[in-house]
Amino acid sequence: MGRIQQEPSMRVLQWFFIVIDVSFILYFGATALKLIPVEYAYSDYTNPILVAWNWSFFPLDMAISITGLSSIYLHRKGRPEWKPFALISLVLTFCSGLMAISYWTLRLEFDISWWALNLALMLYPLFFIPRFIKSSRLASQH
Repeated sequence: MGRIQQEPSMRVLQWFFIVIDVSFILYFGATALKLIPVEYAYSDYTNPILVAWNWSFFPLDMAISITGLSSIYLHRKGRPEWKPFALISLVLTFCSGLMAISYWTLRLEFDISWWALNLALMLYPLFFIPRFIKSSRLASQH
């Protein structure tokens, strides 16, 4: 019973993965199709350098989506490999949020909507990563 309590709650984590991973896919799809109104975009949205900066996140964010959604699939199949996939997704999500926040900080730009989204990407993994580490330690002790 103690070991089950130490494992990350997949029910809550699954909700985060679905919302964030699907949102990344939808965001880049909408961006590619130019469906995002300029007033909802980041500053200098049409600047080619910032367009390239935004698209530089595409491989990272797709890796997040693939690993997060894969962990859900593996968990549903009862396969223990879901945990490494979930942990990778969480670490990459933290990195994605950190990179964006670092960028906006260096530019001294503050837009509450972009900051809130990226701070959420940075902070939510920090609630789960320690549980994975603790769970891994407990599993290695048995």
